[in-house]
Amino acid sequence: MFELTEYIGIIAFTMSGFFVAIRNNLDLLGILVSTFLTALGGGIIRDILVGKTPFTFLHDYPAIIVISVLLILILFKFHKRNSIENKPLFILSDSIGLISFSISGALIGIEQNLNLIAVIITSFVTAVGGGIARDVIINEVPFVLKTGFYGTISILIAIILYLLNTIHFISFSTISILFFISLLLRIVAYYKKWSIPLK
Repeated sequence: MFELTEYIGIIAFTMSGFFVAIRNNLDLLGILVSTFLTALGGGIIRDILVGKTPFTFLHDYPAIIVISVLLILILFKFHKRNSIENKPLFILSDSIGLISFSISGALIGIEQNLNLIAVIITSFVTAVGGGIARDVIINEVPFVLKTGFYGTISILIAIILYLLNTIHFISFSTISILFFISLLLRIVAYYKKWSIPLK
């Protein structure tokens, strides 16, 4: 289940990183850095935190997936389209990436027998770590810091998975249900402009 969510997240965040790079008028090298950081950065940080050799360093599939998706996007001339970042395709790909990586990050924390706080951190870092690194390099305020409900979904997913694990109720079915409910919540939150109020 971990590998499935990881690969889905890589595909989705490759698209997200590509769209952000195009919006910022980056050249080919900039696009490569943006997509690789967005798709793989969070997972690398997560694995280092838990003392593991990063999954990306042990398998060729992550890099192959990033390059393949990138070539498809260029082949179909997505870089020629205007304002793609605000289009449903960007919102969907970014949301799928967020949720997939939140799940895979939480599963890694649970697999390592970490406590709730640590599981939340592994989930959060996996989901937003690459995007934060990308935005810092591009010299933008990280996306997660501008939309209050973005990171919150990652935290909620981590808490739910941790609780499901304590009652031995983690399965393909429960994770699939959590995935689709979280995806719906993220999309609704985006279009309704939900955020966490200061008071």
